[in-house]
Amino acid sequence: MSPAREFSFAGATLVVERRGAGDPVYVLIHGIGMGRSVFADLVAHLDDRAEVIALDLPGYGEAPEPRRVLTMERTADLVAAYLRRHVDGPAVVIGHSMGAQIALEVAARHPSTVSTLVLVGPTVDPAARTAPRQLGRLLRDIAVESPKVIALGAREYVRAGPNTGTKFRAMLVHRPEDVLAAVTAPTLVLRGENDLVAPRDWCERIVGAMPDARLAHVPGRGHETMIRDAAPAAALITAFVAER
Repeated sequence: MSPAREFSFAGATLVVERRGAGDPVYVLIHGIGMGRSVFADLVAHLDDRAEVIALDLPGYGEAPEPRRVLTMERTADLVAAYLRRHVDGPAVVIGHSMGAQIALEVAARHPSTVSTLVLVGPTVDPAARTAPRQLGRLLRDIAVESPKVIALGAREYVRAGPNTGTKFRAMLVHRPEDVLAAVTAPTLVLRGENDLVAPRDWCERIVGAMPDARLAHVPGRGHETMIRDAAPAAALITAFVAER
């Protein structure tokens, strides 16, 4: 495992941790209020067969706050700048929750950096594009999660700092439905079958709007399916990538 390093571009900074070696290269992009540490279990299921790059986005985890909160598009440009400079060839880009919005923009805006796209519990469902609805869904989803998930999430939300509200608004104003048709990379849309934040009809709409996409469900799981026990999600991801 290499030590975590900072990467800066256009006034914003990522913290990057790389583990494993080989092909493909997986890039993990976390959701709002989170950080790369929530992917520890997923990394453990991937890094024995490939290289895994986990990111702290600006203002999350150990990454410093930017001068201004970044849009989803600007965050995607930052991630793509890192990939172009430090990754040889296109990568498997995996985004969870808000991270799926960023991953989607990376694939749409910088297609040469992405070989395969994985959208896990993708937000924001247009039917619930308000703060009360999104928070309500998230709280009801988390209420049945394990203590491990709740503890990790609470720690990372505290680390996300005082600008969480502004970051949440940046997530809500982004319209992923306007970007879907522009993505040419093979895409796996993955959700826990009980995910209240990314409901089935929204995920089916995503798949229907993309040129090459498939929907898969993790039985018995909710929005945080990759945090509590990442083994089922990892198996679906690696199988999809192996087909491509």
